[in-house]
Amino acid sequence: MRIIKVDNKEEMGKKAASLVSSQIILKPESVLGLATGGTPLGMYKELINLYNKKEIDFKLVKTFNLDEYFGIGKENDQSYYYYMINNFFKFIDLPEKNINMPNGSAKDIAEECSRYEKAIKAAGGIDIQVLGIGTNGHIGFNEPDINFEAQTHLVKLEESTIKANSIYFENIEDVPTSAVSMGIKTIMNSRKIVLLASGLAKADAIYGLVKGKINPNLPASILQLHPDVTLIIDKDAASKL
Repeated sequence: MRIIKVDNKEEMGKKAASLVSSQIILKPESVLGLATGGTPLGMYKELINLYNKKEIDFKLVKTFNLDEYFGIGKENDQSYYYYMINNFFKFIDLPEKNINMPNGSAKDIAEECSRYEKAIKAAGGIDIQVLGIGTNGHIGFNEPDINFEAQTHLVKLEESTIKANSIYFENIEDVPTSAVSMGIKTIMNSRKIVLLASGLAKADAIYGLVKGKINPNLPASILQLHPDVTLIIDKDAASKL
């Protein structure tokens, strides 16, 4: 496990974008696993800059997002589809047909989860997966649980996750309580993993990920078993290492 410590989110974004852009340069038809939230915004901004400088392009790239809220349509401004379009996709030359996200408003969620897994497999698997980490150690929306879900599945969100996500909503009552998420096995099958974390609130989770025992009550700890993981974390997130 490689650990890169940075001073701020801007530096974090540049380091993460460097890893992702290197992957695309080496393999133009790369399959990217992408994350949402505040932490990867700097990475997306820098990737857009690299695209505008003609240092990379996304014509052959395929993307798969980690998760999507359950019961929210993609036109909703709180959906992760909306986030990805407005923070990244509309600024680059990624073909629309190469964008893959779970459909949180699908009528048959079990079938949607199966479809998503088949699509990842058909694409040849994920070359590089970008992750964040929850204060409770979740990756994707895989919450602490004695039973890891292996593949894409519907998950009930913990109160701590709902509270953390409420900053993006007018009222906490508006925050979805469930989401469709890649499973632990799906994430672990990625060839490379890049995890981003900032802030003191993530320090305990980062400590458990790096120094703790593998424990389903801290889902990110499973990353200790992956052969190619890079953590990009700021001083606060790294403060307990």
